[in-house]
Amino acid sequence: MPGRYHHGELRAALITSSLELIAERGLRGFSVAEVARRAGVSTAAPYRHFPDRECLLAAVATTVADQLTERIRLAAAAHTTPVDQLAAAAGSYTGFVIERRAGLHVVFASGLQDPEHAELHTSSRALMDCFLSLACAVAPTAQEALELMEQLLAQAHGYATFHLDGVLDQYGYGTDLVVGKSVEAARIVIAERMRCQTHSRAWGESPDSP
Repeated sequence: MPGRYHHGELRAALITSSLELIAERGLRGFSVAEVARRAGVSTAAPYRHFPDRECLLAAVATTVADQLTERIRLAAAAHTTPVDQLAAAAGSYTGFVIERRAGLHVVFASGLQDPEHAELHTSSRALMDCFLSLACAVAPTAQEALELMEQLLAQAHGYATFHLDGVLDQYGYGTDLVVGKSVEAARIVIAERMRCQTHSRAWGESPDSP
């Protein structure tokens, strides 16, 4: 449909259509042809902006990473203590994945590790640094913070996936309740790790000791 979009508008429309497609069909159902159809343009039009499927997907992943970073920052900023901030960040991740059907599985999708996707790598690092900085505020070492971040994000993603797959529907859980449970689970994990750290210091052990 020539003339429907200005140059920059078409690129944005293709990313929006891609996000909608991924939300409905997942990454396995993602195709440039279907994105073009949804955007109302020819199948050749996307290639004016993106050389191949991976470049379009990388642009989509960059958008997801940027949006997630902003969501996590806003969630943390609504609280004052490090524990509350980190737990809220985990809950915000759960809510985002439920809402957009996109998360770290899109940001770190297979095939997007090529150095040519520099913008994506910058955005994904900013996302992980944002979450890691919150974990560092409650963990005594960088390694502990990394492990805590991994556990909380995996847990937060799990709650979102359970909800999207209908596992929690039988209990009548709504999105707000699932997000709340994600936040509470994060608090439990953080509290247990802090308890173990206090115990280790009391006995003169290294935080990394088994």
